[in-house]
Amino acid sequence: MQTASSFPDRETVASKLASLSPEDKSWLALLMENAVQDENLLEGVHLYLDQQAGAPFLNSLKLEACGEWIGANAPARLQIRLAEIAKAGQHPAYLAFRKGLTKSAGLEKAYPKAPI
Repeated sequence: MQTASSFPDRETVASKLASLSPEDKSWLALLMENAVQDENLLEGVHLYLDQQAGAPFLNSLKLEACGEWIGANAPARLQIRLAEIAKAGQHPAYLAFRKGLTKSAGLEKAYPKAPI
């Protein structure tokens, strides 16, 4: 039975989300392909949002862009958990991330509404 490795740790994931350079986007996309790493990725998202909530300057546009990018690129298995993370706090950092996640429509693409 496989167990999740401790690499990448949540600090590494949080730093990649904070910079979100083209190389970091590639790295994160590769990480999202591996279901074994889901917990590490989600813990990194939590840490990233907590760090941004505690930052002296809130860059809501960057948080929104991060939410939109991760929502558009995350596989269906992660969409609900990402939405839960975005709703976990009322701080403006969480709200900006949630706005981007909603804008990406990743959850709707993963779980389309049933026709009536």
